Amino acid sequence: MPPRPSKKRLGKKHRQASTRPKKGAPAPRNRPTTGAQLAGVGNASPKGRKVLAAARRKAEAKRHLPTQSPERQRGKPIAPEHQGKPTPTGLPSTKSRAAALHDPYDPELEVPTEAAAWSRAESLAAQMPVKGPSNPEPRTSNLPLIAICGRPNVGKSTLFNRLTGSRRSIVGDEPGITRDRIYSQLEWLNREARIVDTGGVLPDDPELIPAEIFRQAQAALAEADAIIMVVDGRTELAAPDLELSRLLLRSGKPVFLAVNKIDTGALIPLVEDFRRLGFANIVPVSAEHGSGIGDLLDDVFSTLPEPDQVVVAPEATLTETDEMEEDATGPDFSEPPGAELTPVHPRHAEHIPDETPIAIIGRPNVGKSTLLNALTGSSRAIVSPIAGTTRDAVDELVVRNGQALRFIDTAGIRRKGKTRLMAEKLSVVMARRHLESADIALLVLDATAGVTALDATIGGYAHESGRSVIIVVNKWDLVSRPADGSHPPASQKIFEEQLRDRLKFLDYAPVVFLSAASGTGLDGLYRAISRVARERRKRITTGQMNRFLAHIDFQQAPVPLKRRVKIYYMTQAAVAPPTFVLFTDRDVPLHFAFERFLANRIRESFGFAGTPIRFHSRPRNKRSKD
Repeated sequence: MPPRPSKKRLGKKHRQASTRPKKGAPAPRNRPTTGAQLAGVGNASPKGRKVLAAARRKAEAKRHLPTQSPERQRGKPIAPEHQGKPTPTGLPSTKSRAAALHDPYDPELEVPTEAAAWSRAESLAAQMPVKGPSNPEPRTSNLPLIAICGRPNVGKSTLFNRLTGSRRSIVGDEPGITRDRIYSQLEWLNREARIVDTGGVLPDDPELIPAEIFRQAQAALAEADAIIMVVDGRTELAAPDLELSRLLLRSGKPVFLAVNKIDTGALIPLVEDFRRLGFANIVPVSAEHGSGIGDLLDDVFSTLPEPDQVVVAPEATLTETDEMEEDATGPDFSEPPGAELTPVHPRHAEHIPDETPIAIIGRPNVGKSTLLNALTGSSRAIVSPIAGTTRDAVDELVVRNGQALRFIDTAGIRRKGKTRLMAEKLSVVMARRHLESADIALLVLDATAGVTALDATIGGYAHESGRSVIIVVNKWDLVSRPADGSHPPASQKIFEEQLRDRLKFLDYAPVVFLSAASGTGLDGLYRAISRVARERRKRITTGQMNRFLAHIDFQQAPVPLKRRVKIYYMTQAAVAPPTFVLFTDRDVPLHFAFERFLANRIRESFGFAGTPIRFHSRPRNKRSKD
């Protein structure tokens, strides 16, 4: 705190000429020198300074709200809401998305374009499908595969979305948005096929990201039954187009050249310039407007092999005698001999879903894509030391010990100020949506960086969405066995204590230490996933809960007297996450300390490891609404 200025007035000869009063003018009054006087509180009295200091502390507290607490993240959207303005449904057609982000204001919305860009990202993400229990991935391994390829920014993702009838792939004006392989399914004239969207191919680019994109595209082309090469009909042929056409012609597979962006009939003569690529099947299309799509699909499906014929048993019909017997004895619900039963939880009779969606979340460059490749035993996702490599969500199905696990690699969630392009904003929004559609979230941390504030914020997203959480400490080999010997080996016990101190609201989440690059510790992660998935769907009977309540001393709960309630009985109303309904005597909201106390006692008696517990109160005497 700077020293208070002296009240002693200097003599006349020590004053500056500018402050010296002129002849015939009155002497200047003393100017306010203290903060209290400047604020108009009054004289420089202790009481005035206290009032000013209290106001300053209150203003500072409003500007620096804590973000690590999950209570602060409750219902907090990614994009700020517009006051009195409707949410935009798309980008303006008069200018590109990239140029719109550099304008200071949006003339249509009269709000800063940064907020408008996040609103657009929210609107576009709402139209994109998300895999989860309500939208499972179809089992289509026996269907033929169609691959879409081409150089960057020619409209491959737009064509992919047009063929699939969805917004599965992120589309933007910036080149190189799509990087990993994106799979989906399409139907045409009562025939089905799989389709894969690849990133922009640059065969001769030595950079890391283009080389990895080319490797992913080669893997898709190797397993494809037909290939669609997309070119931009409004630009001249480029060197990547020529190099890619030579590679495709040598593959020996049916290749179709889709000349994109032919929106009007006046542009059809431009298609003839692309015949020198050597393809026999050339179709002018407009992926944006949908023209020429039918002709392209007719040509592609004519070369695809027929899928495996599935024999469907004829529907059984009841005779008159069977109907009479059923009316007399009731329907027979017994399973026929040899029929497969629905998997049932061995202890709690809860149905287990066919697939368990697991979202891999975390901040950029912590090893999420490397972990996906290690869990699946493949090179499904692009891995690079550049932060923000993954943009589209990449999913892969793994069957282990008879349990189907679908791992979803999401883009790194970063702060708003760190995202500039529309594709990056949309990838962050889609990462939140994939998290909310999954059952289990793997929160990946970087052991070399420790637990940061952004890690706590992302963990708060998973906690508030009701997902089961497993904390994965990646790159543990770099701190437990340092190669250069610059520091002593780290201790898991000390690291976990520091982690629990920073992530107190995730005290129920198990911690797994591993190294995705070397593949160590994956068995422990699979065991934790199996345990958490089982605990997430556990159900406790009402009789067990009532016996549990009889042995709990609620006087130990740190709850104010005016917020204390008496629980008559409680029951479990739902699973995934486990939700309990409390029948109480007072119509008051449950205190957060009481919920935490009750959740800890439930975990000590029944487990529920890795999953949050929800409570709902039902008072016997509700307040009358005036």
